[in-house]
Amino acid sequence: MAFVLRRLGFYIVAFFVAATINFILPRLMPGNPIDIMFAQSQTTIPPEARAALIETFGFATGPLHEQYFSYLKSVFTGDLGYSIRFYPQTVNERLGYALPWTLLLAGCATLMAFAIGSLLGVFAAWKRGGAFDAIVTPTSLALQAIPPVVIALVALFTFGVALRWLPTGYAFNPRLDPGFTWAYISSVFIHALMPVCSLMIVFVGGYLVTMRNNMIGQLGEDHVIMGLAKGLSERRVKFNYAARNALLPSVTSLGLTLGAILGGSLVTEVVFNYPGLGQTLYIGIVTRDYPLIQGQLLIMTLAILTANLIVDLIYVLLDPRLRRA
Repeated sequence: MAFVLRRLGFYIVAFFVAATINFILPRLMPGNPIDIMFAQSQTTIPPEARAALIETFGFATGPLHEQYFSYLKSVFTGDLGYSIRFYPQTVNERLGYALPWTLLLAGCATLMAFAIGSLLGVFAAWKRGGAFDAIVTPTSLALQAIPPVVIALVALFTFGVALRWLPTGYAFNPRLDPGFTWAYISSVFIHALMPVCSLMIVFVGGYLVTMRNNMIGQLGEDHVIMGLAKGLSERRVKFNYAARNALLPSVTSLGLTLGAILGGSLVTEVVFNYPGLGQTLYIGIVTRDYPLIQGQLLIMTLAILTANLIVDLIYVLLDPRLRRA
């Protein structure tokens, strides 16, 4: 319990620091989006209308400390203001639509990469130095060195443009009405196939190498040697004795790579025109929609910290020593 409370306190402090940085960054930029928007369109606006727009979109002009406390109040009450690009939609409404798509994309890619990479790592370590290890390990490391955007572009051109096997963009067929129907669910699955696999391929190598190295260390432990000496089946020793203990550091690496996977999903979403946080962030940056950018960075930070907290809780369940700490 003490370990869980320490980690929870750490994540609360980390969120507070991230929220403060999120407050500071937009205020380091010159001007405000209202003035920039009208300057780009080469139009003028009366001072009264300008003041009304600034108040509507929450661009406070008072003392900095008052702005900060007002910002913290809006953060903890969940009021992120209005989006400039999607007005009259609020930032909450826009992110509420985009967040599930990103969670679907990044979540599926993470679980698939972790499961496939860990399983391949177990077999590579068990037959280390063999043909399987010699082929799979270098190949996965080579794929890991390729940026996700490159994999996404190659997949898009090959399977979407050249072969026309899969749709080239969006999250589902726009002619379908969203709902729990087979046509809609299958459309979501088919549209997510390329983005998910593009992300998964890049991150499999990291989990494979981590699991392989952990397994090699476990194979020399007494409990594994004793299991083999007692005549237990190779499968039982491999998974119940060696892989189970080797999995603990891999769970830790899962938490450390969540941020990288989420970052990769943002770029992948832009390539496939996927309506998640990445596409929304891109639109917000292009249109200088500061409330949308600020709210999105806050949500992404909260999502990463929450995911890491869940990983820590899973680690406690897997390692009994932490429950006694």
